[in-house]
Amino acid sequence: MSVFSIGQSALAAAQAGISTTGHNIANANTTGYSRQLVVQEAATPQQFGTGYFGQGVQISTVKRVYNDVLQKQALNAQSASNASSTYAAKMSKIDSMLSDPEAGLTPALKDFFASLSKLSSNPGDAPTRQTVMSAASSLANRFNSLGNQLADMQAEVNSQIPATVSTINAYTTQIAALNDTIEKAYNATGQPPNDLLDQRDQLVTELSKQVQTTTVTQGNSYNVFIGNGLPVVVGSNAYSLSAVSSVTDSSRTEVAYTGAGQANAIQLGTNTLTGGTLGGLLDFRESSLDNIQSQLGQIAAVLASTVNAQQAAGQDLNGNTGAALTNFFSTASPTSTANSLNTGGATVNASITNTSALTSSNYSLEFKGGNYIITRLSDNQQMSSTTTLPQVVDGVTFAASGTMNSGDSFLIKPTTGGATSFRFLLTQTNQIAAASATASAASLKGDGSNAILLNNLQTNNLIYNGSALISYSSAFDQVVSATGVKSNEMNLTSTAESNMLDNITKEQSSTSGVNLDEEAANLMRYQQAYQAAGKLMQIANQMFSTLLSIAG
Repeated sequence: MSVFSIGQSALAAAQAGISTTGHNIANANTTGYSRQLVVQEAATPQQFGTGYFGQGVQISTVKRVYNDVLQKQALNAQSASNASSTYAAKMSKIDSMLSDPEAGLTPALKDFFASLSKLSSNPGDAPTRQTVMSAASSLANRFNSLGNQLADMQAEVNSQIPATVSTINAYTTQIAALNDTIEKAYNATGQPPNDLLDQRDQLVTELSKQVQTTTVTQGNSYNVFIGNGLPVVVGSNAYSLSAVSSVTDSSRTEVAYTGAGQANAIQLGTNTLTGGTLGGLLDFRESSLDNIQSQLGQIAAVLASTVNAQQAAGQDLNGNTGAALTNFFSTASPTSTANSLNTGGATVNASITNTSALTSSNYSLEFKGGNYIITRLSDNQQMSSTTTLPQVVDGVTFAASGTMNSGDSFLIKPTTGGATSFRFLLTQTNQIAAASATASAASLKGDGSNAILLNNLQTNNLIYNGSALISYSSAFDQVVSATGVKSNEMNLTSTAESNMLDNITKEQSSTSGVNLDEEAANLMRYQQAYQAAGKLMQIANQMFSTLLSIAG
């Protein structure tokens, strides 16, 4: 082995070190970049009679400094952090809305019943009656405002799901393409394409922000799974998600999956897709938003029904009683939605017939084995199984018309629209039934006995909370309290998850990140090695020239 060749290998190794160090410095601020190291090893020595003489240096590979364990921890932490922050942000919005001392429901309830209290003392006074009208209208507006804001949040979730699904599909497609490119690069050279590996890991990290993500290495490719193990990338193949209307509720956007060999997308359950922004959205909607919307609707439905019943028990200034009286309030009837996979032509109608038994739950009605099966969805408890309808469950009467085939099902929402459709119906102050139904025409203006009973509704226990009957205010206070507790819980969880992510990211950065001071030192070291190798080449050249002159 000539000294020239040894010097040349040293120059090449030093040059590779300088090039790699420069690449590290250039990418010091590149997201997802892992610093790279040149791995050198001594060339195979050559045996002479007097022993083995070295043949210089050779580069075995350029490797990236990468910790697979930290990467997996970072993926989990990223998914958990995004899910909790998404949930927390939306819960904070609802908490602020419901607990607002000015814009919440409590002030409007107090004003309405305070106006009825004044009316009971002065039932014939037109301005006092007008105050009741104004307070009742304000109460209806407050229900509408809160209900509409919750409905807007439902619409917001519906619009965010397709955007998130589109982002997930874009990442999985790119990961699958990189798998193919990386495999080809390995096959061509046998060396790791470090920058491509970093790009793929960064895409997986970005995917984990959208949904819980895990990877399994197969050869040089990643198989990627989301949520509870749903495969979205297998080798160079990507499988897509799609945003679809729910088969049970067309007003609701859900996520569907098309896997290998599937002709049609299959709708996924909420529990299938956990973590990340998507998991946070789905969990928030199912665990909190739906319940709050239904609970507020329950309060509206019960208040309208009980106030109307007491109004009907009195007499207005026009002398009207009973059916001739105008209701104070109106609200939506329960909604019934047919499953899109139904094969029969039946329709289902539901009505609230006993407000003291009414819950905030939704229900499913399924025809199976000749029986109509009614299930309360809040606890998945089967409430009725019968061969005939109508049936009454939790104060709701379920009826059907037309033919229902086996397997057909319907979703019934008794209270979801209660707040958004709450309306004040009286148009004249004389329509308020402040007097008793038996009062004489001469005593109507002085009789406030029914106004007293209307005011007493404020403290009566009329709303069922799952275990007992409570008042309107207590029911709303429970909603506000539960919302506040959940909001605080999610804020604490979000902070904890964020701190954990920061710690893992810092540890990952200290291992794989570029340290400019360290790279500057490496640059000097490789520069000195390059200069030394150049000096060796110079000496070799002088030796060769001397030999030539002697030979000449």
